[in-house]
Amino acid sequence: MRRLLAAFLMLALCAAGARAGDPDGAFRRWLAHDLWPAAHGAGISREVFNRAFAGVRVNPKLPDLILPGQSRIPKRQRQAEFGAPARYFNERSLAALAARGRALLGRHKRLFARIAARYGVPGRIILGIWARESNYGAARIPYNAFSILGTQAFLGRRRELFRRELLAALTIVQKGYAPAKALKASWAGALGQPQMMPSFYLKYAVDFDGDGRRDIWRSIPDITASIASHLAAHGWKRGLDWGFEVTVPASVSCTLEGPDQGKSFARWAAMGVRRAGGGPFPKGYVRRRGYLLMPAGRFGPAFIVTDNFYVLKAYNMSDLYALFVGHLGDRIRWNARSFRAVWGDVGHLPRSDVAAMQRRLEALGHDVGGADGLPGFKTRRYIGRWQAAHGLKPRCFPTQRLKALLK
Repeated sequence: MRRLLAAFLMLALCAAGARAGDPDGAFRRWLAHDLWPAAHGAGISREVFNRAFAGVRVNPKLPDLILPGQSRIPKRQRQAEFGAPARYFNERSLAALAARGRALLGRHKRLFARIAARYGVPGRIILGIWARESNYGAARIPYNAFSILGTQAFLGRRRELFRRELLAALTIVQKGYAPAKALKASWAGALGQPQMMPSFYLKYAVDFDGDGRRDIWRSIPDITASIASHLAAHGWKRGLDWGFEVTVPASVSCTLEGPDQGKSFARWAAMGVRRAGGGPFPKGYVRRRGYLLMPAGRFGPAFIVTDNFYVLKAYNMSDLYALFVGHLGDRIRWNARSFRAVWGDVGHLPRSDVAAMQRRLEALGHDVGGADGLPGFKTRRYIGRWQAAHGLKPRCFPTQRLKALLK
């Protein structure tokens, strides 16, 4: 108990120092008295520790730090997954990514065949993730991972999570998988072209080119196979597509959305749900379970997705992310067209406004999945149920009008 109190006091003093104008000095004290004992206990040598943090300073420009004057839920978020659905699917960008993806699929045909044979994941899906994460490696990944992870572990709102990731990054160096200076990350601390957090790197990154290193920064075989390894470990099913765009009649409520309300494809078809364009679902899917997905409620395209869609969400929990990957994969493999339905203009609500609606719905007894400001499937469907209960047409998406009503 005494040691715990001492550690808490040290953290409080360091944080106070950080906010009082000496963030780097406080950070150094935290490294010496808090992180180093934990790293040493995890098998990290002093040499590796010192090399990793040589010249590392606090980065006060990162999001989600506990700094004076910052609101609990930021009104702006840098991640596109937090924006309006229509903005996420830029047609010009999708067309360019699909064209580049088709070229890469042809150039590395044998590589993707080997990966599919081992992991069961098709190349078009791997390419969809690679494109979304780093534009096939063209995106800049400029940050020192120890600066990003260290700042978040010291001053972030999710300190414990980033502390674990920071120790995982040190383990990567300790085991010789990559030198400290090579650990380049995004602003969120994710590593390399597949954008894996350090703990995921340790679990899923693979040496597919056989050179003795798991190089997700430069090696295309390692980059692509590591993505497949991640998906396979989370249950990717061979031969199963991610889903299909559909038309949903007015008789089928948008409140039926979600992975906990699945039905057979045959049942969805009997309810009047049809593939966009009018064709039937493939014969092999009739008895399979499918799930309604309406990421913009009644304001955009609808889909019946499979279990593999939710494996994609294990890579990034956003519905829009998983949909982007699946849709881009279709365009890469089959040169498919864009969505048949149009994304409606739902306007832009800050996360703080969405969170206020979620808290209101929670107070009314609805399980919206937490007041995080993100309109996930639980939030969408309970918005629809609230609308139906109040004599409104269920639209299943937060809007400015709904904000005014839900007070």
